[in-house]
Amino acid sequence: MSSVVLVGTSINERDQMLFLSVDEGSSFQRQVVHFTPDTLLFHPSEEDKLLAYCKDGTLYASTDMGRKWTMLQERVTKDKIFWSVSGVDSDPDLVHMEMQDASGGYLYVTCLIQNCSDKMVTAQFLGKIDHNSLLVQDSYIFVKVTIGNRTKHYVSYRRNEFVQMRFPKYALPKDVQIVSTDEKQVLLALQEWYQSDTYNLYQSDPQGVYYSLLLEDVRSTQQPEENTLIDILEVKGVKGVFLANQKLSGKVTTVITYNKGRDWEQLTPPATDMNGKSLSCKAPDCYLHLHLRWADNPYVSGTVHTKDSAPGLIMGAGNLGSKLVEYKEDMYVTSDCGKTWRQVFEEEHHILYLDHGGVIVAIKDTSIPLKILKFSVDEGRTWTVHNFTSTSVFVDGLLSEPGDETLVMTVFGHISYRSDWELVKVDFRQSFPRQCTEEDYESWQLTDLQGEKCIMGQERSFRKRKDSSFCIKGKSYTSALSTKPCQCTERDFNCDYGFERSQTEGHRCFADFWFDPDAPPDDCHLGRSYESGTGYRKVISNSCEGGVNKQQSSKQHSCPLLPPRGLQLGIKGQMLTVAPSDDITFIVHQEQGDTSSTKYQVDLGDGVRAIYQNLTVTDEPIQHRYESPGVYRVSVRAENMAGHAQTTMYIQVTAPLQEVHLEVVPIAGVNQEVNLSAAVLPAEANLTVFYWWIGDNLQPVLSLQSSLLTRFSEAGEVSVTVQASNGRSMVQDTQTVRVYEHFQVIPLSFSSNLDHYNPNIPEWRQDVGQTVTRILSRITGVPQESLVTVVKPGLPTSADLYVLPRDQQPVKQSRFGDKRIPSLIQAFNDNNVTFMVRGGQQVLVMLADPNAGYHGAAGGPGVWAVCVLFLVSVIATGSFILYKFKRKLPVNRNVYAQMHNQKEQEMTSPVCHSDDTQHIIQGEEFIDDDLDAHTLANHTVMEEVMEEVMEEVMEEAMEDVMEEVMEEVLEEVMEEVMEVMEEVMEEVMEEVMQEVMEEAQQEDPSEEAREIRDDPSMRECGAPLREEVVRENALTLVRVRGGDASDKAEVLGEYIAHSRQ
Repeated sequence: MSSVVLVGTSINERDQMLFLSVDEGSSFQRQVVHFTPDTLLFHPSEEDKLLAYCKDGTLYASTDMGRKWTMLQERVTKDKIFWSVSGVDSDPDLVHMEMQDASGGYLYVTCLIQNCSDKMVTAQFLGKIDHNSLLVQDSYIFVKVTIGNRTKHYVSYRRNEFVQMRFPKYALPKDVQIVSTDEKQVLLALQEWYQSDTYNLYQSDPQGVYYSLLLEDVRSTQQPEENTLIDILEVKGVKGVFLANQKLSGKVTTVITYNKGRDWEQLTPPATDMNGKSLSCKAPDCYLHLHLRWADNPYVSGTVHTKDSAPGLIMGAGNLGSKLVEYKEDMYVTSDCGKTWRQVFEEEHHILYLDHGGVIVAIKDTSIPLKILKFSVDEGRTWTVHNFTSTSVFVDGLLSEPGDETLVMTVFGHISYRSDWELVKVDFRQSFPRQCTEEDYESWQLTDLQGEKCIMGQERSFRKRKDSSFCIKGKSYTSALSTKPCQCTERDFNCDYGFERSQTEGHRCFADFWFDPDAPPDDCHLGRSYESGTGYRKVISNSCEGGVNKQQSSKQHSCPLLPPRGLQLGIKGQMLTVAPSDDITFIVHQEQGDTSSTKYQVDLGDGVRAIYQNLTVTDEPIQHRYESPGVYRVSVRAENMAGHAQTTMYIQVTAPLQEVHLEVVPIAGVNQEVNLSAAVLPAEANLTVFYWWIGDNLQPVLSLQSSLLTRFSEAGEVSVTVQASNGRSMVQDTQTVRVYEHFQVIPLSFSSNLDHYNPNIPEWRQDVGQTVTRILSRITGVPQESLVTVVKPGLPTSADLYVLPRDQQPVKQSRFGDKRIPSLIQAFNDNNVTFMVRGGQQVLVMLADPNAGYHGAAGGPGVWAVCVLFLVSVIATGSFILYKFKRKLPVNRNVYAQMHNQKEQEMTSPVCHSDDTQHIIQGEEFIDDDLDAHTLANHTVMEEVMEEVMEEVMEEAMEDVMEEVMEEVLEEVMEEVMEVMEEVMEEVMEEVMQEVMEEAQQEDPSEEAREIRDDPSMRECGAPLREEVVRENALTLVRVRGGDASDKAEVLGEYIAHSRQ
């Protein structure tokens, strides 16, 4: 390129000067311009054409090397101006630019430099884009659009229509930086929602739409003017090789890939230092780490230097150890593309390659003046010192003459900080006696760190000058020698979109939980076919042939007639509040389902209706104007033979809120209190009015609070919409609640590793809930339609599983009649409910409380009756037992009447036949103290009392409760009470006997205890009687358990005497 343009500086804007040269700067011509250029942009192939950008946002163009200028546009964004790309754009005079429109928004437009008036500017993207987001690079154009707190990124491949870029669903990008766009794919760095100073590296398909993960946590650096630098470097000269600095747990380490990110390894440290002394740095505790940051000075090479014409030659600054140290910058070089490294300097140097890397020039990076440089002709093995000037200078940068073959360079700097620039020309041509011949070259074969020769599907050999040859490579030198294709192996395939590589199962690609590889694509129309994903795609630019084909197992499917799903109704400009007579443009979007056979019925809410076919509504947006103030309900219904979908929007015809999200449990019971909660962004928005639309009611409930308690009186599906307005804008969200008479709820929890991947957003919770539901349905055979899993907001992650009633199930179902519950509980108890998240980690879904079982819920009186019945029955049972045993005698009370009339009665045990054993019982004392115990003589008495108790409970407290439900609950309660009572009473009996015997051994025991101690037959009779006494006299044992030992001995003696009778 022979043209040179210099921009003069002047305080007076009218006296701005350009200095033009067409002979590489040998002579200049002065040209006056009437604007103040800030930057100049030359045409990539036609040097007479250039663009000039001014600080006020005005863009000018010239077609005659700057002699005449034409204003193209105003309000243009700096650095967002791009010339046409040869072979992609149809016209070489086309200019791409980002500009601000009259409303303050930003647009992506194009025009020709010959005519770029407002009428000739073409908007290439429908709608506004984010400021400073346009990027035109090779075959791709990138823009982004932010609505609320969600940013969507779009790409156009080879100037086709823009398509939303598909990242992993829950990447939720905070920022995206394009790394490279060569070789028909996009390599980009994406900062996910949980990252602050790191980015994840992603690789696209050829169209730049679908992205899969390559490397996590690449370090980034924030530069002035909000520029972000990603610590990744593409090694020039050898395709597929990249260096990256990864930051894990606060430590930065350098990794290298030879197959475009499919595999990454750390750099092997050198065996010796620059003096030949052995180093103790050994893997896996010590590696080589390099600084990959770009140089702030455009006239120095940067910290790591590579060149297309010098394949395999990499030189950079870094250190040895377990991590990268910021201020330790020894210089290292490799001539075999990173397989082996050598230390060359102990301080950082500026590097310049001459003669295709045949000469390496190094000047120390220091703040003191220098007069020497070093150069090497054997790839850094030996160095020669050269005095390039007699007077020391502060070196500002290095420049080489055009052409990779040049041996002429320029060192520029200044003698002092007050002096002008000094330029020193250094010519190495005289140092070489001759041109190289074929005998001066040898070949070397590219291998990775493991010695693998097949890289990117081929064996590649390069030629390099022998270390012993002292000659010039020259202009005709080519580095490539030969290539040989290899058979394909697993290493030639990467994970496809929606899949991630497992770290534990042999690096197998597994599908993310949110991705269904067998689902038809969004653009799948009836009559066409599609292939289900295998999880693998061949690395782009990989040249392998035959062998393994991980993509071959994909299945061919016919596109089914899919019902419309994800129907969305929007307004251009995203505003839901407008003034009367404002023009409104409605846009309909459908995420899934067949569009070719779908009919769309549009109701604009003011009597205007329209019908569209084949989704032409997206190509021809609906434009409408409301003349009168009011609230208009706009609805779109999409319908085909497979199903239908409907969406609704409320338009108010009267600063901006960004977003509102409606949180509501999707399942509710009839007349059950339901909490509707709205989260508004920005969170600090004041004076927000909330409009709650429930069902089809056009009269909303208004509130100043962000929540509302409501009830649904009838079963069925109810649409709930909330709108938030602050007087200047309005945003809305809609959810559907399914209302039932009866359903069951099972609380769930998750293994703690899921919390790390929980972004706490509604969409993530919905996908996890759907995943759990799908897994449960597959394991248990319970239809998926009757299960709903609702993941709750917040941490730790938890959920509720709703078991919905069967379609034909009667309303008055039994409380314990649902046989689906045990199979669901068993699935959780067997640890069968699991799914995978990032990195192959397995998440286990569990019962929140395995011992708590499940509980039912409903809105009618039946369930409340069950709850009240259980509590009242337990309380009433205890109360009436005490009451009855104080006031009533059962059927066989005549036994105790006889005992009362006969004051002295000899009682002989039916178990022990001892004639001399007798016990005198005082009848009045016996009846007064122990009536409670004897009334529990057998199970018949207990059952009679329980019948009496429960009859009164049912008559007095539960008259309107269904007898069927009551009988089931009573049966279960009775069985559980009897089991618990027998176990407890056995323990009490043992305790009483032990305390009586201890009391009998004291110096002054009670008469009753002494009698038991001295009469062996009574002690012997106590053992076989224990179980019977416990069963028949449980209540009295409980009564005396808190008394002293003499009381217990007296009662125990009475039990044994009674048993003898």
